[in-house]
Amino acid sequence: MRYDQARWAEDDRYEPLLSEKDTTEVDVGGEDSPLPDDLTRDSLELPGLAEPELARHYTRLSQMNYGVESGPFPLGSCTMKYNPKFTEDVAALPDAAVHPDRPAEHAQGTLAVLAGLQDYLARIGGMDAVSLQPPAGAAGEFAGILVARAYHEHRGDERSEVIVPESAHGTNFASAAMAGFDVVELPGAEDGRVDLDALEAAVGEETAALMLTNPNTLGLFERDIEEIARTVHDAGGLLYYDGANLNALLGRARPGDMGFDIMHYNVHKTFATPHGGGGPGAGPIGVVEDLAPFLPTPRVRETDHGSGGGDAPDYELFEPEHTIGKVHGFEGNWPVLLKAYAYIARLGDGGLRDASAKAVLNANYLAEQVDYDVPFGPFHHEFVASAGDQDAADVAKRMLDYGVHPPTTKWPEIVPEALMTEPTEAESKRTLDQLAEAFNAVAGEDDATLEAAPERPAARRVDQVGAAREPRLSWQALRGGE
Repeated sequence: MRYDQARWAEDDRYEPLLSEKDTTEVDVGGEDSPLPDDLTRDSLELPGLAEPELARHYTRLSQMNYGVESGPFPLGSCTMKYNPKFTEDVAALPDAAVHPDRPAEHAQGTLAVLAGLQDYLARIGGMDAVSLQPPAGAAGEFAGILVARAYHEHRGDERSEVIVPESAHGTNFASAAMAGFDVVELPGAEDGRVDLDALEAAVGEETAALMLTNPNTLGLFERDIEEIARTVHDAGGLLYYDGANLNALLGRARPGDMGFDIMHYNVHKTFATPHGGGGPGAGPIGVVEDLAPFLPTPRVRETDHGSGGGDAPDYELFEPEHTIGKVHGFEGNWPVLLKAYAYIARLGDGGLRDASAKAVLNANYLAEQVDYDVPFGPFHHEFVASAGDQDAADVAKRMLDYGVHPPTTKWPEIVPEALMTEPTEAESKRTLDQLAEAFNAVAGEDDATLEAAPERPAARRVDQVGAAREPRLSWQALRGGE
């Protein structure tokens, strides 16, 4: 496949931002405002564009951007898989456009959906109770560790350490540290899984929790999960499940049945609710019964007083007895939660099992097609190949020239020059073959070609370090102001 991305430029610049186009000074009548003068302004400088010019501006920007509707995303870790459009239709229904600040008696439909989602997630994860409050996976992870801390403190058993495998997502280390724990890094075994001897040596009276992803970031299922759970529980610790890879288990295995006490759900990844670029998300957390009193508030429950009349059930918000408090506004991120509910309800038990089967099948099929070495296996929904003598970051840049999004690179560090790839259940065999062709084309190229890549996207090689450390996030910053 040949790939050439659209480039729109004026005066040797890419498609100018609205702030860089012709602008018009508009009187906004600030002098009539009752607010103090330092909080108001009399005029605004706005783009003076006609509607067609505005429409073309955004269309051009979309053509210069690579999205999940442009091509496949073999992006491990926090996958941005294709999200079916029916969930957007559901979220756009007039009845879904509700204001969150309403009394419970006027929000029975909303609360019924949220209660239903709590039940769905509890059933899928094998948990006893769920809070929908956290606004993202990492936020859910942090809230989950706060629940663990609150649980231990309530029992008068203050513990100072959280154990995290070396292959864990970086957010695990951050969440534990932000919650005030010392992080104990757990080395992996030669097969890429948890080293049981190392775990025995790491646990103790100070162990508050072990944070674990299963399948782990190499796509490997922890075969000794029951012994791992027993080891942690015997030491008085809790077992935390990082739900980033839950889509490999849907309808087939449940963290609660494996002995996990707390988990978070990446609903954007597992249940198709868009969450790219740090956009609005949701990261509900589930817990076993003993931890339910510590969940974030509010939760939703069905009542039996029947104030609504008829046979319809009534729902109410309530505060768990020893809650860690609120971690987000109102009942959580309603539109994202609604999309997750719609996705689960539409697929049902059989559909969720089918999704996990296809995710695992697609990963294994693709791994068989690529020329790069895959050192660990058997794996589930994702695999980690090694770029060998090539620089993994250069490989990723070069893959853009073949019309596919690059995989996650150089992580986990267990694999040299790692290329983490997770095709997800949404991709067809034809797309997987396209991905394999891109991998294999790059595998045969020399260093000079890779170092010069990419050539065909609208933007060539960008300064990633500068973008991360010196961000310019407003038009004022682009102009050299604040």
